[in-house]
Amino acid sequence: MSQLPVSQLKRFKDEIIRFMMMYKFALDEMETRIGILVEEFEMLHEYNPIEHTKSRLKSPESILNKLFRKGCDISFTSIRENIKDIAGLRITCSFLSDIYLISEMLRNQRDLTICEEKDYIKHPKANGYQSLHLLIEVPVYMSDRQENVCIEVQIRTIAMDFWASLEHKIYYKYSREEQAVPERLLRELKDAASSAAALDLQMERLHKEIVEIKEEQSEKLDRIIINNQQFALPQAFLEFLDGGKEE
Repeated sequence: MSQLPVSQLKRFKDEIIRFMMMYKFALDEMETRIGILVEEFEMLHEYNPIEHTKSRLKSPESILNKLFRKGCDISFTSIRENIKDIAGLRITCSFLSDIYLISEMLRNQRDLTICEEKDYIKHPKANGYQSLHLLIEVPVYMSDRQENVCIEVQIRTIAMDFWASLEHKIYYKYSREEQAVPERLLRELKDAASSAAALDLQMERLHKEIVEIKEEQSEKLDRIIINNQQFALPQAFLEFLDGGKEE
């Protein structure tokens, strides 16, 4: 069996590293953007719509396995065109309204392209799965070029995330033992998904009520809070904002 020259192997290795780096940088870029949005929102509204984020990058082995399952050619071009979830970002929120708020904030960024949206909240999967999935092209600037890299963003509530994690563990356990998941467990999972959805709706109602109460009892507008530090606004500045009506 002939072996490839060392120079060719090195070039191929460099291409793989460079290819995977693009997706890592796209994730880094998205996490930075999310961090900025959260900080801005927190300063203006004293509220953080995101509980936490988690990113993941498929391994080259996992990418190739998926390529084989789909019957696609083995090339970097083929990977880009046929596998859209190499890089994934999961955003977990407290409330349903936060999901669509974050989705809208991402849509408002002109250099991001929303390639596809799947709303499994308004249209849950048959097993009860709920989440908002977005395929987003993120511009990544390298030393010699700019690439638009596709990443998958999943936005869900804490309850949805807990349910999805449990379902994954159950399916993983039975797949390792090469067994089908028992019908009883599938029914209980579906019931649990319905309970989680009902809990999300109840929490959303409570959240709206608390927001309304907070607005009614809001602090005076003569001060701002940044990084938990309170700053009084000068009277002259307040008069300027008021249109200089006071003489």
